[in-house]
Amino acid sequence: MQVDTELLNTLYVSPLMSLRERADASNLPKSGSVEVLRARLIKHQILSNLDLSWEGIQSMPHKEIGEVLKIFGIKSSGSHKERRQRLWLHLNYDSRRMTIERLAEIDREKLHELCHFLELPLTGNRTVLMGRVAGVLTSQSNGWGRIKRSLRRNGLPMTPKIINKEIGDNDEESFVDISKDDSLILEIVDEVSNAALEDAHDSLMVGFEEADFSTQGDILTIQARVDDLDRMISTIIKNRDGIWGQKESDLLIRLATRRGWPLKNENVIQRVREVATNIAEIKGADLDKVSDSEIDKTGHLERIREKLSNVEKILHQKKEL
Repeated sequence: MQVDTELLNTLYVSPLMSLRERADASNLPKSGSVEVLRARLIKHQILSNLDLSWEGIQSMPHKEIGEVLKIFGIKSSGSHKERRQRLWLHLNYDSRRMTIERLAEIDREKLHELCHFLELPLTGNRTVLMGRVAGVLTSQSNGWGRIKRSLRRNGLPMTPKIINKEIGDNDEESFVDISKDDSLILEIVDEVSNAALEDAHDSLMVGFEEADFSTQGDILTIQARVDDLDRMISTIIKNRDGIWGQKESDLLIRLATRRGWPLKNENVIQRVREVATNIAEIKGADLDKVSDSEIDKTGHLERIREKLSNVEKILHQKKEL
């Protein structure tokens, strides 16, 4: 998605008074917090060609809505429905005011309307409706209403271009950046990675807050290994021609299991798959496609065994470094 990155960067780092002046100059309402103003300006000045009404959000494909969330600077991972809910909340409410505590002040008619826009069941009394909305606010906590800390602090990072090439045992990721400052390149790469890992860490626990002690323990163990998850996904993507699909997801689970990750609970496995796919998408992988090496089925099992061995070897070498 093509956007005015210079203007977007300005909106990310501008203080409240600057945003008010910009809104006033564009004949937009200048009321609200800095985050409300920022979202309003991004909507009207960066994404003015998009229909961001509730109906427009409903019609957005999964990948497009993820890109839009990234432009707004908020959490972009999650299911299609979770992304729709998050974008609608970000565009229509102030996260400081739309809280679980404030729901007690809202009448049934308004709660019914909220349930409609959040794609929740509309039946039940006021207490039931309030519980449903509270559930969404809990699951979406810290995912909307405020841009990521890294963007607020540093602005928009310049994205390096990744060279796509055959990966040998000793190859590392190669980057070409318009900047000549090598230290800046490293900082940019780390910042992009940190944003993806922040999303991954938060997404792992969503929906497991009320799970049994053992399941929560498994999730917490995996959360502590998000850096390893990120490295495994990068290695698999490079070793699979930039592709991420069911076979790559299966390969990840097998590698993680070999490394002793607690992956016996099917719900935990499914969550790791979902988070991994989000990370792969952020990294620019082609989702649900077939790599050239998979077209010829001759020796299929042998290739799988060889790739497992190669990925293990690369990960081991990186760990030693």
